[in-house]
Amino acid sequence: MDFDCAIIGGGPAGLTAATYLGRFRRRVLVVDAGDSRAKAIPRTRNYPGFADGISGRDLLALLGEQAGQYGAEIVTGNVTDLARDGGGFSLSLDGHQLGAARVLLASGLKDKSPDMPGLRDAVAQAAVRYCPICDAYEATDKRIAVYGPLAQTEGKARFMRTYSRDVTLLPLEPAGEDAKQALAQAGIALTPPPVDLRAREDGIEAALPGGDTLRFDVLYPVLGCIVRSDLAAALGARRNAVGCLEVNDKQRTSVEGLYAAGDVVSDLHQLSVAAGHAGIAATAIHNSLPANFR
Repeated sequence: MDFDCAIIGGGPAGLTAATYLGRFRRRVLVVDAGDSRAKAIPRTRNYPGFADGISGRDLLALLGEQAGQYGAEIVTGNVTDLARDGGGFSLSLDGHQLGAARVLLASGLKDKSPDMPGLRDAVAQAAVRYCPICDAYEATDKRIAVYGPLAQTEGKARFMRTYSRDVTLLPLEPAGEDAKQALAQAGIALTPPPVDLRAREDGIEAALPGGDTLRFDVLYPVLGCIVRSDLAAALGARRNAVGCLEVNDKQRTSVEGLYAAGDVVSDLHQLSVAAGHAGIAATAIHNSLPANFR
């Protein structure tokens, strides 16, 4: 085998695991497709140790530098196929074949986004946000909109009421009377389904049927996500209804030798959760391999 462990994904989970495995003196490869969800974070203030906040890109740079200090090899590319090879795995990396005794899948997920002009800039300016657990505190007392299917958005809108009295739910479909009453009792405004969403310099504009428009400081879409777990599923790894991989208390999937960490596992999409998964998985991987005494 070329490597003791191949890590698919160069986000917080993958890079943290690489640091652990490097410090265990293991041969580690990190394959980074370059599209970590963390890259879109303008500034996070709930990651331990960064009270003044840090951007997702800066955090990834620091984690990559740290992993490299301990010998992890980090390459940019895409793993297009993953197969069993004896007691380990064979990976197709941009047309090349590599072998690894263990594999850690840290490929994360991709949020489904609203189809709206100026989305990229709106995300960079924190006018569109995806994770209220991460950053709802920064939306305190702002005009907040939650957008998506009624069944999924109601709970998130209620959560946002912890931070602001000005919360509006923009549903994809008309709401029934029971939903209207429940939202009104919670102090949440409810509109008809918007016909258009646009990013403006001062936030987000929603156009309603009949020509009315509303302005918001921040929009939280609730449109679901695409979990990047297909490589593991092709080997028979079990997934839940959303597509997240099922793992045991050592982060091992139902496939022997295949581990998973971060957003590809958990619906609590937090940087600190990813780091915790990574430490558990890397330690279990090291202990599962033959001893590497010096």
